[in-house]
Amino acid sequence: IVLVHGFASSKNVNWVYPTWVSDLRRDGRRVIALDNRGHGDSAKLYDSAQYEISIMASDVIALLDHLKIDRADVMGYSLGSRMTAVLALEAPQRLRSIILGGIGIGLIAGGGPGENVATALEAESLDDVTDPVGRTFRAFADQTRSDRRALAACLRGSRRLMTEEEAARIGVPTLIAVGSKDEIAGSAQALGDIIPGSQVLDIPNRDHMRAVGDKVYKTGVVEFLSGRA
Repeated sequence: IVLVHGFASSKNVNWVYPTWVSDLRRDGRRVIALDNRGHGDSAKLYDSAQYEISIMASDVIALLDHLKIDRADVMGYSLGSRMTAVLALEAPQRLRSIILGGIGIGLIAGGGPGENVATALEAESLDDVTDPVGRTFRAFADQTRSDRRALAACLRGSRRLMTEEEAARIGVPTLIAVGSKDEIAGSAQALGDIIPGSQVLDIPNRDHMRAVGDKVYKTGVVEFLSGRA
């Protein structure tokens, strides 16, 4: 299974996905976590055009090719889920299944991190940021020592939304998992109503940042993957 993060790197995978790697390995999975362009140890690019969502998704295929993996389960979160959804459209033959974590109808309708977050990332300090969503993402970027200028370019370049018609063409087995208090992701069920045959998992009482390590989420993912063993 390939883990495709949002604003995180493979170095802090166990901070973002607490115990995910060990639990998935215990379930018999080979786990691969990559650093998206602009994140972690990957190249830092400052031209927003280099973060177009299809370009970022193609990096996952390049990694599979490099590792000589024909097909994989791909688990995304937030931006990583948007990349994963694009993969399901553009390279479905490379996917056994997909997990769209931290993204619901926002995949189509938008409403997630926008210019407010990009501006917060570029501010001189966290004290200069008043927007609450911007402060959350800026604090996370500071905590993970991310390249904030690269992340701002990534946000601006990866904003293209998926159309409802495109989402309706996703044909690989899909799990959509969103915290019940996640105002960034939008409704999981609304997206599930569009993607044929998809399963929807509500993560109780969790927002965008806290859903990712939740036990309900983890159990649901393991059960979903086991159904494809």
